Amino acid sequence: MGFFTPSPKYDPARILAAIAAAEKRTSGEIRVVIARRAAPDPVAAAQEHFERLEMTRTAERNGVLIFLAPRSRTFAVIGDTGVHEKCGDAFWRILTAAMALQFKRGEFTEGLVHGIERAGALLAEHFPFTASDRNELSNDIAESD
Repeated sequence: MGFFTPSPKYDPARILAAIAAAEKRTSGEIRVVIARRAAPDPVAAAQEHFERLEMTRTAERNGVLIFLAPRSRTFAVIGDTGVHEKCGDAFWRILTAAMALQFKRGEFTEGLVHGIERAGALLAEHFPFTASDRNELSNDIAESD
């Protein structure tokens, strides 16, 4: 796995800044994965990356992964068990609908930043930052084949 390389469609600095800002308010962890190839089943791909990036190893099981495969025009947002228990299916439907509108307009950075901000707000509500919190996972944008 390599790191995301800049392209005209994405602004890695804005995405990383959104992750850092969101994680300052929560003990939760947010990761973004960008696929270079098409992903006909984005949920399965997201789940695979969730496991490979060891996102289930957070103390409160409060990780969120945003997976985007621009070539197949697919994406998925998944949360660990702790997150899903707090938000339920309605949150994911609303979040992904808003992101999909931006992605359809080719606004990939804006869609990702929106997803990160909304996921961060949910995490902050249910998993607020405390003085003992530490960054359990890398904030780097991961790139997959």
